[in-house]
This record gives sequence, structure tokens and C-alpha cells, in this order.
Amino acid sequence: MVLQRMNKIQVIGPKTDLASVVDVLYHTGTIHLEDVSKNIVPGDTILKKIDVSKAGEISGLQVKIGGLLLSLPKVPDQPAKQQRFFDEVRRATPDELTTMSNAILGELEEKVKDLSGRKADLAFTLSTLSKYEDIIGKIQPLENQLPVLEGFEVTVILIQREFKEVIDVIRNIFVDITHNQFELISADVDQATIAVVAVFNKKYSEPVHSFLFSQNVNEIRLPPEYMGKPFHEILTSINERRKKALDEQKGIDEKLGQLSAEWYQQLTVLQRILEDRNEEIRVFSKFGQTDYTFVIIGWIPRKFLKRTKEALEKTFEKRVLVHEMEVPQDKMNEAPTFYDNPWFVKPFEFLMGLIGTTSYNEIDPSPIMFIFFPVFFGLMVGDIAYGLIILGIALVVKWKYKKELWLQHLMNILVMCAIPTIFFGWLYGEFFGNLGEEMGWIEPQTFLGITWNRIDAIIPFLILAISIGVFHVFLGLSLGVINAVTQKSKKHVCEKCGMIMAITGLILLLVAVAGMISEIFVSVGVVLLLIAFPLIIYGGGFFGAFEVMSTVGNILSYARIMAIGMASVVLALVANELGGATDVLLVGVLIAAALHTLNIALAMFSPFLHSLRLHLVEFDSKFYKGGGRAYIPFKKEGEG
Repeated sequence: MVLQRMNKIQVIGPKTDLASVVDVLYHTGTIHLEDVSKNIVPGDTILKKIDVSKAGEISGLQVKIGGLLLSLPKVPDQPAKQQRFFDEVRRATPDELTTMSNAILGELEEKVKDLSGRKADLAFTLSTLSKYEDIIGKIQPLENQLPVLEGFEVTVILIQREFKEVIDVIRNIFVDITHNQFELISADVDQATIAVVAVFNKKYSEPVHSFLFSQNVNEIRLPPEYMGKPFHEILTSINERRKKALDEQKGIDEKLGQLSAEWYQQLTVLQRILEDRNEEIRVFSKFGQTDYTFVIIGWIPRKFLKRTKEALEKTFEKRVLVHEMEVPQDKMNEAPTFYDNPWFVKPFEFLMGLIGTTSYNEIDPSPIMFIFFPVFFGLMVGDIAYGLIILGIALVVKWKYKKELWLQHLMNILVMCAIPTIFFGWLYGEFFGNLGEEMGWIEPQTFLGITWNRIDAIIPFLILAISIGVFHVFLGLSLGVINAVTQKSKKHVCEKCGMIMAITGLILLLVAVAGMISEIFVSVGVVLLLIAFPLIIYGGGFFGAFEVMSTVGNILSYARIMAIGMASVVLALVANELGGATDVLLVGVLIAAALHTLNIALAMFSPFLHSLRLHLVEFDSKFYKGGGRAYIPFKKEGEG
């Protein structure tokens, strides 16, 4: 919850080192960049914008290198060789990098393109030969029925058996087109296909093929070199051509393999560097420059400042300076917010990020949500079996969808919620509702003189829920006081303190009038209210007085913890009662299982949403404003 102090820094150095400086900052991954160019006035003779036209060229080279890697056969990585080449290239300027990339492309691109193109042609040829071989094999039994005539053309039509009536239509049309100068022979190829071989005078070739095309039939036209040959000769020719194509393909693969062995490691490194440089050059437009120097401005957490300075000094010694800029206190609200929360708070930070970003100098609600959210969830669900099932579902989803960050966060929250769910299930004595108690496995525990069977302890459960609401809302108001003090807002301090006094006064009045405490507290409550309302009106105006009733409503809203918990246990009881009332055991088990499954599904969503509401509406509204900027360091995506 502790805010990381941010420093605004200025990085200044020679223009010739700009690309290398940006590369160091990119891999250090600590600086949140600001756009210097916004402060550059057109016509400024000192500070100018930086031209980023190089980005397009770098991006184009990255695509070409990627294309080469896709075309070349993959070989095992050689980390040592890659590291040596990386050390040679990583400090290259954009101009040096483009020159090197173009030289490699000039050496390889045309060769790989020609070889890959020829390989694709051969693959198409092999596919076509296989198709012809398959078709000829199917129609070969018809060969003896075909007349051998010069000046005649042969075409094959494959027709599905369910459409065999089309053959008569084709025959009738052929009579008209060829003036009856044709032969049409059909035979079964297999159970689903009929082959129709048509022999007709070549002078009718164009109208015949136009007709067949218009009918959308599967016409197979043999290449000219196969025309007039016996089918067995055609099959022999196909086999010879296939062998020749395979031999040539093997030779191409060997050549590509040799190129890959020579260049794959360098290309892999170069692609990675170009990818980084492409991202780096995109931010050049945010920087300023003079005739000889560059200027980079950004925010950096104080804890990372030393590391960043050391990284720059190690590479550039004294050529590049890091200047810490003085920022007035009232301007610090412009700083990005960085709460370096531990891993177990990150899922709740993710939830808060969906609503907005905490402003600078404002208390982060995420750690408090980490404490209370699972407790509220567990109080509402409160069943050992349900908790174990929710835990199991969350772990399975986490394992199956490891790359989905948002789903990982949500499942981590469910894992944390499952633990108090099991604990409160033990306290309530619930395992699939009252099944555990009926079986003698577990029973409700007695605590503070109360046996926490939720069906019997409705009033204590309601009092517990309201008491939690009082504590939670008072905590929110107290944090509001701290925020107001930090931001030096006297009115907000008065308003929040007045609200605490007003709610305390109302509670004392109600409890004293109910006879639960001494009547003297009635006077104390009235005094607190008389002091509180002027403070509230001073801090929030007359409408601030109405906020008192809204806050009371917020506290009463915590009664939903009891209500939703009761709904869950009642549905579990109904499941057990219906299941037990059925004479057939299997049917009873299925009914109970279906209702418990529904209850578990509801338990995963309804308590989750209501726990979230209690934080965002009832609690956060007492101190949280948001509207800040998230700290987004300039670094490679997915790192850090």
C-alpha cells in the first residue's frame, strides 16, 4: 500500500548516442516516458522534434528477416553463437543496423526466394501428379471401351452417385453441341462416384467445356502430353515425373539447409534486435533535440533511479547525464502512480485497474481489498465442500489458461476466497449444506456464546454483518482523513472527521435507546452530532449533511452478507431435502447434485459481485477518487 516515490528525470546526451541510450533504457525497463515534443513550439530554434521516418524502414526489414526465417528450415539454437553476434550488433545505430540488414538480405533474399519458389512449384506439381494418378486409376477399367480416333478429345467427368440423372442431361446436350459426333461411357468408380468419359471431335472443344463449366461439374482435363496415350503409359510417365520432382525437391532442401546452418543464428538475433529497435524508434517522437544533443524526460521510481543511472554510466560513462528535476508539491499529482504491491495483492490491483488508476499521493485500496474481499466471500458461501470445489475449479482453470493474464488474476482471487469459505464452512458446520451434519461428519461451532448454525443464528449473523459494515465504513472514512491530510485539504479533513463523529453519535443513540448501554450515551451521541454537522457543512456544504444518511445506507448495505449467505444455505438444504425425498437413490443423488451444482455456480458469481460492490461503492467512496495515471515503464512487453 506504500506509494513508491517518483522522481522526474531528464536524460541528456549527444545525438549520436540517442539510439543506444534508448536501447539501454528499453532493456532497463524503469522509466515512464513523457512527451517532450508537446512543449516544443513550431519555429523553436533551440529544441526541435526528432524525425521518426526510420521506423518504417526498420519495420520493413523486420518483416523481411522474419520471412527469411520462415522460409529456411529451423535449426537448433546455438546460444553462445547468438550471444556473440548479439554483443556485436546491439549497440549499432539505426543506420548501421539497416546497412547490415540490407547486406544480409542482399546475400540471402534472392537465393531463398528462388529456391522457395521452385520448391512451391514442385509441391504443386507433385500434388497435381497425385491427382491425375488417382483419377486415371479410377477410370482405367473404362479404357477398353474408348475408341481410338484422331482429331478427337477425351475428357473425364466425376459425378456423385446421388446425381447420376445428370448423365442423361449431359448426353442430350452433347447431341446438340457435337451433332451426335461423340461417345459417352460411364462406370462406377467406387460406392460414391461415377466416372463419365466423353470422347468428341476437337472442333467442338470450346462449347463442350463451356457447357460443362456452366453445370459446375467436376471435369478432369488431362494435360496435352497425356492425350492419346494408353493409361498405363500415362501412369508410367507420372511416376517418372514424380521421381524427378522429388529428387529436385531434395536438392533444394539440402541447399536451404546449408543456408540455414550458415545464417539462421544471425537472422534470429537480428530479428530480435530489429523488433526491439522498432519499438524503441516509435518513441523517438516524444523526445527533443538540439543541433548536437537529445533530451528525454520521464518519471522513475526512486528505488530504480540508482540502477538506471548505473546502467547508463556503464555504457556511456560521463557522456550521458541524468538530471533530477525539481517538481513543486502541487505538481506531483501529475506523476504516474506506482504501488509496488506483493504478488498476492496484484489480482486485486487488477480489479481496481478496471475501475480506474489511483491518483498520486492517494491510498491504494488494493491491499485492503486483499484482506476483506475473501472474508466477505467466505462469510456468504461458508461451505467446506463448496470451498474445495471452487478451489479445484480455480486451480484447473489456472493450469489450463496459463497465458491469459486476466483469467489468472480472477482465478487467484477465487483461490484466496476458497480458503475463508472452507474456514467459515467449518464454523457454520456446513458440508453440502446440512449433509455433513446429518452424516455426523461435522457440526456448527460455538463462538462468543453463539452456535453458528446459519438457519438458527439469523439475528447474530445480521448483527455480525452490520458490525463488519460499521468497521469497514469507518476504516474508509479514516483513510479519507489520511488522504485529505496528505493532500493538505482542510475542508476534506473536517468533512471526514465530522462524518465519523456523526455516525458514531447515531450508533450511540440507537444502542442507548435500545437499552443495550447506559442512557448517558444518549447525551454523548447528541453532543457528537452537534459537533459533527457544522464540520460536515464546512467541509462539504449543506449537501454534505445528506451524505450522513447515505453513509448509514452504506452500512446497512452490509446486511447483504447475511442475506446472500442465507440464500446459499437454504438452496443447499432444498437440494438435500429433495434428494432425500426421492425413493430411487440414483434419482435423488442426481437431483441433489444438479441443485448443488447450480448453487456452486451462483456462489462463484453472486458473492464475488456483491463483495466487489461492498468495496467499490460502500467502502472506496469514503476515500478513493482515482483519476491518476498508471506507471507504465518503457520496456519490452512481457518483461519484468
